Amino acid sequence: MQVLEKLQFETREQEAIYEYVERNGTATPEELQTEFALEPSRLRETIDSLIEEEFLDEGDGHLRIAIDTGIETNYTTDDLTFAIRPAEQGDLRGLVGVMRNVAEQNDYLVAETVVDLLDHEEVVFRHNDIESRIFFVATVDDDVVGWVQLRAPNYEKLAHTAELTIGVLEAYRGHGIGSHLMERGLEWASSNGYEKVYQSLPATNQDAVRFLEEHRWETEAIRQAHYKIDGEYVAEQMMGVMLG
Repeated sequence: MQVLEKLQFETREQEAIYEYVERNGTATPEELQTEFALEPSRLRETIDSLIEEEFLDEGDGHLRIAIDTGIETNYTTDDLTFAIRPAEQGDLRGLVGVMRNVAEQNDYLVAETVVDLLDHEEVVFRHNDIESRIFFVATVDDDVVGWVQLRAPNYEKLAHTAELTIGVLEAYRGHGIGSHLMERGLEWASSNGYEKVYQSLPATNQDAVRFLEEHRWETEAIRQAHYKIDGEYVAEQMMGVMLG
């Protein structure tokens, strides 16, 4: 399923089951049987139709929304081996911890907003009529050490754009993890029809600004005194990159 495709279902049963899985991250057929008053054969038929039409995937006894995010890729640089892969629902707690750590240490206010929402919803991937949200994670020995996230409103006039957040734990910087995360995120955005990716950050975070500039991002605007951090006014630096 492409994220820019409008969700259209043949039956109300399909729509209700998809919405339940999307809202909860994963669901088992047994959960759905308890939640919906459907005959077992009818439930199975509806699930199979959602899988056939590429709305849902099924594996290890669980259903998930079907968004093509690719596979895990492994890297070795210097003395560190790490992987970049699509996030899974089981990464939720590790992802929240890493995002809070990076956001608080670097005054990454947009990431703070994203992680608050993630912690509240307890769902990694979203794809509904309002928005789409996907994550890739960097892992070392199966521990999450970094992320890249793309979040896009499902509105026609903004459908070509996605907001990106990215971060790596300080102890794991300097190994190219951030660059590989950025590459993975932008490749996914481009292959899914997005034309522009953007984000905003405090202008005081010049390390992040330089990192983005190294990856072809440009400053689009400065909003003076937009943030107030520790009692001091701080400008917002709005940056973006065109894809393709």
